[in-house]
Amino acid sequence: MGLQLPADLSRIRQPVLVANGESDRMVPSENTIDLAARLPRGELVPLYPDAGHGGIFQFHDAFVARALTFLEARSDA
Repeated sequence: MGLQLPADLSRIRQPVLVANGESDRMVPSENTIDLAARLPRGELVPLYPDAGHGGIFQFHDAFVARALTFLEARSDA
């Protein structure tokens, strides 16, 4: 993690779907987990195994299904 204190995300009220691979060099996976935890309505997609920054492309079928479910649940509200 960086040297700065984490940003206050508690005021973000929109639902947020957070996804990443388990071996991302650009955005370390622990940062992804932290991000989802600090967003009041964050939902973490389980980290994609053997995937890096492009995990959503490597596992596009699973990601698209999860993203559609996430979006459809919000459109019914």
